[in-house]
Amino acid sequence: MGSSRMRTGPDLDIRRLGRGEVPAVAALMEDVISRIPAQELFATDDVDYLYAHVEEQGEIYGAYIDGELAAYSVLAFPGLREGNLGREFGVPEGELAYVAVLDATVVHESARGRGLQRYFHELREERARAAGCRYLYSTVHPENRTSIRNLEAKGFELQFTRLMYSGKPRHCYAKRLGEQT
Repeated sequence: MGSSRMRTGPDLDIRRLGRGEVPAVAALMEDVISRIPAQELFATDDVDYLYAHVEEQGEIYGAYIDGELAAYSVLAFPGLREGNLGREFGVPEGELAYVAVLDATVVHESARGRGLQRYFHELREERARAAGCRYLYSTVHPENRTSIRNLEAKGFELQFTRLMYSGKPRHCYAKRLGEQT
């Protein structure tokens, strides 16, 4: 599947990514994560995960500034697979196909302050609605204040906190997607 453009500007181009961009996504993730103060703040994804999420298990969006990938964001459609966060939230087995997850968003330091994370939240929610999803979930480290603020600003509510992702603490947020009017 090829890329499709979402939002452009004089130096900004946001679009859905395809297989060809996965190496750049992985490189950006490794680069940014190498400088965070505590590795437990972010649960890294492997390349297989990224490839799966530009295809059948989700969508990845990238923000290019002056032609360089500066940020990316993952929307996961876990379906009935074992890792579906809906089970953590008590979604009945018959409803798991209607779950979407706002997964990782990584923004290079040079691109911070442009509202990219909030824009990605809006974009992914819109895409989840278009896919017929009813439940939207996200997890965030309790000390990641920026991500917490951005989730809450978009109507997500904290449901519980627990250890996840190989023992890393996570706040677990939920948003029920109502019918569109």
